[in-house]
Amino acid sequence: MESSDAVVALSALAHPGRLSAFRHLVRAGRDGMFAGDVARALQAPANTTSTHLAVLAQAGLVQSRREGRHIVYAADTERMAELLAYLAADCCQGAPEVCAPLSDVLRTAACGRPEARA
Repeated sequence: MESSDAVVALSALAHPGRLSAFRHLVRAGRDGMFAGDVARALQAPANTTSTHLAVLAQAGLVQSRREGRHIVYAADTERMAELLAYLAADCCQGAPEVCAPLSDVLRTAACGRPEARA
């Protein structure tokens, strides 16, 4: 991940509404959520939520697909992992044991994907 990509992703998450929307989508897993369901979960107007989702999508943090007249959004966990790896890349300063707790947390929180834990 390039520095400019990380800045765009972090900027997208640097808003309480967008961060909440992203966290709801992470919890929803690969199936994602309808945009209207995200709005209801956030107790936010649909147009505001749509704007938040569009910003997250432009940053590459969420993907969308159409199902009939509705749009389903899902967190892009691969992009999220790239961002986390970029942020943690230089944290160890030659001492991998410093980052071991972070690695354990990321493996545990890998959205239930057995291949991500290996």
